Amino acid sequence: MDIKQNIKIAVDAIVFGYSNHQLHVLLVQQKYGPMQGQWVLVGGFVHDDESLQTAVERELREETGLIVNYLEQLYTFGDDVHRDPRMRVVSVAYFALVNSTELSPRADTDAAEAQWFPIDQLPTLGYDHEHILEVARQRLKNKLTYQPIGFDLLPEYFLFSDLENLYCSILRQEIDRRNFRKKILSFGFLEETDQISKRNAGRPAKFFRFNKLKYNQLQKEGFLFEIKFA
Repeated sequence: MDIKQNIKIAVDAIVFGYSNHQLHVLLVQQKYGPMQGQWVLVGGFVHDDESLQTAVERELREETGLIVNYLEQLYTFGDDVHRDPRMRVVSVAYFALVNSTELSPRADTDAAEAQWFPIDQLPTLGYDHEHILEVARQRLKNKLTYQPIGFDLLPEYFLFSDLENLYCSILRQEIDRRNFRKKILSFGFLEETDQISKRNAGRPAKFFRFNKLKYNQLQKEGFLFEIKFA
Protein backbone atom coordinates (compact mmCIF):
# COMPACT_ATOMS: atom_id res chain seq x y z
CA MET A 1 0.00 0.00 0.00
CA ASP A 2 1.43 3.34 -1.09
CA ILE A 3 1.17 5.81 1.82
CA LYS A 4 1.87 9.45 1.08
CA GLN A 5 3.02 11.34 4.14
CA ASN A 6 4.69 14.70 4.54
CA ILE A 7 4.43 15.52 8.23
CA LYS A 8 6.99 17.51 10.20
CA ILE A 9 7.59 16.95 13.92
CA ALA A 10 8.18 19.97 16.12
CA VAL A 11 8.64 20.66 19.83
CA ASP A 12 7.33 23.60 21.85
CA ALA A 13 8.34 24.65 25.37
CA ILE A 14 6.06 26.37 27.83
CA VAL A 15 8.49 27.86 30.34
CA PHE A 16 6.85 29.09 33.55
CA GLY A 17 8.51 31.48 35.96
CA TYR A 18 7.33 33.32 39.06
CA SER A 19 8.14 36.82 40.30
CA ASN A 20 6.39 39.77 41.95
CA HIS A 21 3.54 37.48 43.08
CA GLN A 22 2.72 36.61 39.46
CA LEU A 23 3.11 33.55 37.27
CA HIS A 24 5.06 34.38 34.10
CA VAL A 25 5.63 32.62 30.80
CA LEU A 26 8.61 32.96 28.49
CA LEU A 27 7.83 34.01 24.91
CA VAL A 28 9.93 34.75 21.85
CA GLN A 29 9.20 37.10 18.98
CA GLN A 30 9.72 35.37 15.65
CA LYS A 31 12.27 36.92 13.33
CA TYR A 32 11.30 35.02 10.17
CA GLY A 33 8.47 33.01 8.60
CA PRO A 34 4.69 33.40 8.47
CA MET A 35 4.57 34.54 12.10
CA GLN A 36 7.30 37.16 11.72
CA GLY A 37 6.95 39.77 14.45
CA GLN A 38 4.49 37.73 16.50
CA TRP A 39 5.06 36.33 19.96
CA VAL A 40 5.11 32.55 20.26
CA LEU A 41 6.30 29.80 22.57
CA VAL A 42 9.89 28.62 22.31
CA GLY A 43 10.14 25.80 19.79
CA GLY A 44 11.13 24.46 16.41
CA PHE A 45 11.52 21.38 14.25
CA VAL A 46 13.11 18.15 15.50
CA HIS A 47 16.29 17.13 13.71
CA ASP A 48 16.47 13.65 12.19
CA ASP A 49 19.24 12.54 14.55
CA GLU A 50 17.91 13.79 17.91
CA SER A 51 15.38 12.76 20.51
CA LEU A 52 12.37 14.91 21.35
CA GLN A 53 13.83 16.06 24.67
CA THR A 54 17.18 16.82 23.08
CA ALA A 55 15.33 18.91 20.49
CA VAL A 56 13.41 20.99 23.02
CA GLU A 57 16.53 21.53 25.13
CA ARG A 58 18.40 22.67 22.01
CA GLU A 59 15.61 25.07 21.04
CA LEU A 60 15.64 26.58 24.52
CA ARG A 61 19.40 27.14 24.33
CA GLU A 62 19.33 28.46 20.77
CA GLU A 63 16.36 30.82 21.10
CA THR A 64 16.72 32.04 24.69
CA GLY A 65 20.07 30.87 26.06
CA LEU A 66 18.35 29.04 28.92
CA ILE A 67 19.08 25.63 30.41
CA VAL A 68 16.21 24.40 32.60
CA ASN A 69 16.16 21.74 35.32
CA TYR A 70 12.48 20.76 35.37
CA LEU A 71 11.18 19.67 31.97
CA GLU A 72 8.14 17.45 31.47
CA GLN A 73 6.35 16.27 28.34
CA LEU A 74 2.88 17.77 28.26
CA TYR A 75 0.86 16.70 25.23
CA THR A 76 1.00 16.16 21.48
CA PHE A 77 -0.85 18.72 19.37
CA GLY A 78 -1.79 17.76 15.82
CA ASP A 79 -5.56 17.32 15.49
CA ASP A 80 -5.77 20.61 13.61
CA VAL A 81 -4.08 19.82 10.29
CA HIS A 82 -3.85 23.57 9.56
CA ARG A 83 -2.24 24.61 12.85
CA ASP A 84 0.86 25.70 10.89
CA PRO A 85 0.16 27.61 7.64
CA ARG A 86 3.32 26.26 5.98
CA MET A 87 2.70 22.52 6.17
CA ARG A 88 1.29 19.72 8.32
CA VAL A 89 3.12 19.95 11.65
CA VAL A 90 2.62 17.83 14.76
CA SER A 91 4.06 19.41 17.89
CA VAL A 92 5.12 17.65 21.08
CA ALA A 93 4.86 20.21 23.88
CA TYR A 94 6.91 20.30 27.09
CA PHE A 95 6.53 22.52 30.10
CA ALA A 96 9.39 23.77 32.24
CA LEU A 97 9.56 25.42 35.65
CA VAL A 98 12.34 27.85 36.55
CA ASN A 99 13.18 30.52 39.08
CA SER A 100 12.76 33.44 36.69
CA THR A 101 14.25 35.95 39.13
CA GLU A 102 17.68 34.44 38.47
CA LEU A 103 17.36 33.84 34.72
CA SER A 104 17.59 36.47 32.01
CA PRO A 105 16.67 35.12 28.55
CA ARG A 106 18.50 36.44 25.50
CA ALA A 107 17.13 36.12 21.99
CA ASP A 108 19.18 34.23 19.39
CA THR A 109 18.90 32.36 16.05
CA ASP A 110 15.37 32.92 14.64
CA ALA A 111 14.07 34.81 17.71
CA ALA A 112 14.10 38.61 17.52
CA GLU A 113 13.26 39.02 21.23
CA ALA A 114 12.88 36.80 24.29
CA GLN A 115 10.86 38.10 27.21
CA TRP A 116 8.96 37.12 30.36
CA PHE A 117 5.26 38.04 30.34
CA PRO A 118 2.81 37.93 33.28
CA ILE A 119 0.39 35.10 32.53
CA ASP A 120 -2.60 37.46 32.62
CA GLN A 121 -0.98 40.13 30.42
CA LEU A 122 0.00 38.17 27.32
CA PRO A 123 0.18 39.47 23.77
CA THR A 124 -1.72 37.66 21.02
CA LEU A 125 0.17 34.43 20.29
CA GLY A 126 0.85 32.88 16.90
CA TYR A 127 -0.15 29.41 15.70
CA ASP A 128 -2.27 27.54 18.30
CA HIS A 129 0.02 28.54 21.14
CA GLU A 130 -2.71 30.14 23.25
CA HIS A 131 -4.40 26.74 23.38
CA ILE A 132 -1.12 24.96 24.18
CA LEU A 133 -0.41 27.45 26.96
CA GLU A 134 -3.83 26.97 28.52
CA VAL A 135 -3.37 23.18 28.54
CA ALA A 136 0.01 23.67 30.24
CA ARG A 137 -1.46 26.04 32.80
CA GLN A 138 -4.16 23.54 33.71
CA ARG A 139 -1.54 20.78 34.07
CA LEU A 140 0.50 23.00 36.37
CA LYS A 141 -2.57 23.82 38.46
CA ASN A 142 -3.46 20.14 38.82
CA LYS A 143 0.06 19.00 39.68
CA LEU A 144 0.33 21.49 42.53
CA THR A 145 -2.12 19.33 44.48
CA TYR A 146 -0.15 16.08 44.24
CA GLN A 147 3.49 17.02 43.60
CA PRO A 148 5.59 19.79 45.23
CA ILE A 149 6.62 21.34 41.91
CA GLY A 150 5.93 24.85 43.19
CA PHE A 151 9.37 24.88 44.80
CA ASP A 152 10.97 24.79 41.34
CA LEU A 153 9.52 28.26 40.76
CA LEU A 154 11.00 29.76 43.94
CA PRO A 155 14.58 30.65 44.88
CA GLU A 156 16.43 28.32 47.23
CA TYR A 157 15.53 30.48 50.23
CA PHE A 158 12.06 31.97 50.43
CA LEU A 159 9.49 33.26 52.89
CA PHE A 160 6.51 31.06 53.65
CA SER A 161 4.30 33.90 52.41
CA ASP A 162 6.05 33.57 49.02
CA LEU A 163 4.92 29.94 48.83
CA GLU A 164 1.38 30.89 49.83
CA ASN A 165 1.22 33.65 47.24
CA LEU A 166 2.57 31.31 44.56
CA TYR A 167 -0.25 28.83 45.19
CA CYS A 168 -2.84 31.62 45.13
CA SER A 169 -1.46 32.93 41.85
CA ILE A 170 -1.44 29.58 40.05
CA LEU A 171 -4.74 28.36 41.47
CA ARG A 172 -6.38 31.77 40.85
CA GLN A 173 -8.02 31.69 44.25
CA GLU A 174 -7.37 32.52 47.88
CA ILE A 175 -6.41 29.67 50.18
CA ASP A 176 -6.86 29.04 53.89
CA ARG A 177 -3.35 30.14 54.80
CA ARG A 178 -3.39 28.80 58.33
CA ASN A 179 -4.40 25.29 57.28
CA PHE A 180 -2.04 25.45 54.28
CA ARG A 181 0.92 26.28 56.51
CA LYS A 182 0.03 23.52 58.97
CA LYS A 183 -0.32 20.98 56.16
CA ILE A 184 2.93 21.87 54.37
CA LEU A 185 5.00 21.89 57.56
CA SER A 186 3.56 18.52 58.60
CA PHE A 187 5.20 16.85 55.60
CA GLY A 188 8.66 17.33 57.09
CA PHE A 189 10.58 18.38 53.97
CA LEU A 190 10.39 22.15 54.51
CA GLU A 191 13.18 23.55 56.69
CA GLU A 192 13.05 26.81 58.60
CA THR A 193 16.44 28.55 58.47
CA ASP A 194 18.10 31.09 60.74
CA GLN A 195 18.14 33.69 57.97
CA ILE A 196 15.88 36.66 58.69
CA SER A 197 14.12 38.63 55.96
CA LYS A 198 14.62 42.40 55.87
CA ARG A 199 12.07 42.72 53.10
CA ASN A 200 9.14 43.84 55.25
CA ALA A 201 8.95 46.62 57.81
CA GLY A 202 6.71 44.57 60.10
CA ARG A 203 7.48 41.49 62.14
CA PRO A 204 10.73 39.78 61.06
CA ALA A 205 10.21 36.51 59.19
CA LYS A 206 12.59 33.60 58.70
CA PHE A 207 13.43 32.09 55.34
CA PHE A 208 12.56 28.50 54.50
CA ARG A 209 14.14 26.04 52.07
CA PHE A 210 12.86 22.89 50.37
CA ASN A 211 14.87 19.79 51.31
CA LYS A 212 14.65 17.74 48.13
CA LEU A 213 16.75 14.89 49.52
CA LYS A 214 14.33 14.56 52.42
CA TYR A 215 11.37 14.58 50.02
CA ASN A 216 12.96 11.88 47.83
CA GLN A 217 13.62 9.73 50.90
CA LEU A 218 10.00 10.13 52.02
CA GLN A 219 8.85 9.07 48.57
CA LYS A 220 10.88 5.86 48.81
CA GLU A 221 9.13 5.16 52.10
CA GLY A 222 5.71 5.45 50.44
CA PHE A 223 4.93 9.09 51.24
CA LEU A 224 2.24 10.70 49.06
CA PHE A 225 2.10 14.48 48.66
CA GLU A 226 -1.51 15.68 48.57
CA ILE A 227 -3.12 19.05 49.20
CA LYS A 228 -6.83 19.60 48.74
CA PHE A 229 -8.40 22.97 48.08
CA ALA A 230 -12.09 23.83 48.19
